[in-house]
Amino acid sequence: MFTHYSTRYDDAKAALTDPRISKDMYAAIDQYHTIFGDSSIALDDNMLFSDPKHTRLRRIINSAFTPRRIESLRPRIQKVTDELLDGCSTREPVDLLSSFAFPLPLTVICDLLGIPEEDRGDVQKWCAVVARTGFSKQDKERLAVAEGSLRDYFAELIARKRKTESDDLLGALIRTQDEQGAMTDGELLSTLWVLSFAGHKTTAYLIGNAVFNLLTHRDQLQQVLADPDLLSNAIEEIIRHEGSVENATFRHALEDITIRGTTIPKGALVQIAVSSANRDPEKFESPDTFDVRRPGVQSAHLGFGSGPHYCLGAPLARMEMQIALTTLFTRFPAVDLAFPAHDAEWLKVPFPAFRGLEKLPVALDPSRLLANGA
Repeated sequence: MFTHYSTRYDDAKAALTDPRISKDMYAAIDQYHTIFGDSSIALDDNMLFSDPKHTRLRRIINSAFTPRRIESLRPRIQKVTDELLDGCSTREPVDLLSSFAFPLPLTVICDLLGIPEEDRGDVQKWCAVVARTGFSKQDKERLAVAEGSLRDYFAELIARKRKTESDDLLGALIRTQDEQGAMTDGELLSTLWVLSFAGHKTTAYLIGNAVFNLLTHRDQLQQVLADPDLLSNAIEEIIRHEGSVENATFRHALEDITIRGTTIPKGALVQIAVSSANRDPEKFESPDTFDVRRPGVQSAHLGFGSGPHYCLGAPLARMEMQIALTTLFTRFPAVDLAFPAHDAEWLKVPFPAFRGLEKLPVALDPSRLLANGA
């Protein structure tokens, strides 16, 4: 078994759309089991790990995940943002990841899907195990327990939702399944899992990365504060410069493929290094420079992927980031890191999926910390 990495921008973008590089996990199931174990199969029957059924499943989810439904969440996102910041202390440093960046997208996606508030702590705990698991026997055993808990919980939630009418996204997907037979039970359960997991992890780390980069590039932050219209472009530059996705998800070669003179043999695993592609000097001038005025960045970066598997939740993630950053810096214009930037702890896992911080201690109001002897 081989794993090949595509790191340059042109190669990565081509690989994301190349029909010879498949996302169909079941066509390479032996390799998948070797790396990840076999516990997650029931959760992976979704559009993220499929090519043959991807178009069908994406069309179904699109029908419920409409721009109108997403836009209708704006007041709720703002309310949750305000409440979370209301609960943050200004008298001592707070970890902005655990107190703000994670609870915000988790609350939003759970609201959207209709996951009851009392269950959300467990869902977050199990998802955290999935996100951080390594490849040792002990890690795989923990993964199996967490995935089994998620599988059982979502199956029970779907059964409950079938007994009551609800206007949330899960209710809409259940009605689509019941009325049109468009999804199997396994596909519905796995779709609920992937939306809940991807719907909060990537955005949470993005918010954390955004705050960290703006606070460590004060000149750039001042430009955004002076011209709020710059924020949307700044968000795209953050996704390019320090996005929350290191590598695209599992793929494998359906035939021998040659990229830059290197042949990837049929059956080999293929990793597309999104973070590397987004800093390719052949594509981006001064790629390691964080520039909120960088032209054309939204249409160029690969932070949300490219082609048929382009991230379905990109509009929601952008909205959450825009509201989170605008509110944070409006309410706390003097916010600053509560630790030396060079001591930042980035995620360390054997098989990196996310780029993000372990924690993000900040002083929301440094003057109050000083006044209290901090």
